[in-house]
Amino acid sequence: MSRPWTELPDLAGQALGGSVMAASDEFFADKENLIRPEPPTFTPRTFTAKGQRYDGWETRRRRGPSDRDWTGPDWALVRLGAPGVIRGVVVDTAHFLGNSPERCAVWATGLEGYPDAAAVAVADWVELVPSTPLRGGTQQRLTVTAERRFTHLRLDIEPDGGVARLRAHGEVVPDPRDWTDLPVDLAAMANGGTMLAASDGFYSPPSNMLQPGRSRFMGDGWETARRRGGGNDWAVLRLAGPATPLVVELDTTHYRGNAPDRAALSGLDARGPDAVLDDRAAWFPLLPPTALLPDTTHRFRLVERRPATHLRLDIYPDGGVGRLRIFGPLTPDGRHALALRWYNLLPPGQAAEVLAAAGLPPDEVARQVAARPATGLPPALAPR
Repeated sequence: MSRPWTELPDLAGQALGGSVMAASDEFFADKENLIRPEPPTFTPRTFTAKGQRYDGWETRRRRGPSDRDWTGPDWALVRLGAPGVIRGVVVDTAHFLGNSPERCAVWATGLEGYPDAAAVAVADWVELVPSTPLRGGTQQRLTVTAERRFTHLRLDIEPDGGVARLRAHGEVVPDPRDWTDLPVDLAAMANGGTMLAASDGFYSPPSNMLQPGRSRFMGDGWETARRRGGGNDWAVLRLAGPATPLVVELDTTHYRGNAPDRAALSGLDARGPDAVLDDRAAWFPLLPPTALLPDTTHRFRLVERRPATHLRLDIYPDGGVGRLRIFGPLTPDGRHALALRWYNLLPPGQAAEVLAAAGLPPDEVARQVAARPATGLPPALAPR
């Protein structure tokens, strides 16, 4: 099911745990504003000691080398909350009119562990978006074609100015090493769970259910309009990989007068070539229609233990769900497919570091990296 890249998760956003690690300058407005989840706002004549307050990142005006030791454009380093393949970036200059940058460029890199800003700054960078003209007060949507898994971004602005928001929409590619001997939330956006379709999202979108953490307020979950006819509302998601769901958590926190009366879950194993998501006969029950309470975290063990790639949540007749969690192990082929995709998408430098850490000698590391995309994992990386 193809989706516009603007509908994919924002891998850099605070909602997934993204962070702005450093910036060349943030004299007028803080770098952290770049990845705030809400749309940028502006209130005229709200002045601080440094001037008009802006909801974004804004650097001072350049006055040449005598003012500061600049050797390139202004820049900001972003650690992605969820590493993955970036399909497009949005550089939003909302409300920056006489003070927007002239151009921008976006770079990315893939690194192991938790490097600090100094280590990230000197990494090997891949150009995602070449130097591109910017306009003030505009959302610039810039498509990315690099087929690699990245962990960090760098936004360059030329020569200076303000950017309200930076979004990096893409597909989460989790590190399979993080899942060894640990329970996995198969629905979590941060693990690669993806909302595909829903009957309604009038008040708030169904993808909110897959966000990290507890729902913060009513609009932070999925809420449908009031039904005035027959039927019920539903949402379909793709799990992080082929897996056997064991436990479901349905959280109606903050939904007090508008929680669903009941909910049901169904699964689909779409690994076969003929699987069709809208073929209801192919879906099998995981949780029968079950009563829900308002403002409550419900946990249910699933009696039917069958592998699934997709899940359908039905709520009766309508209402709001704050979070949906699905816990269970990946199938053996699911673990292998996840690990193989991760390995093939690593930037060459990170792939070499991973193989060296697994004990391969330098000549074998070079051979394995050059042989990608691989059809099978090197034995040293095979999931256990």
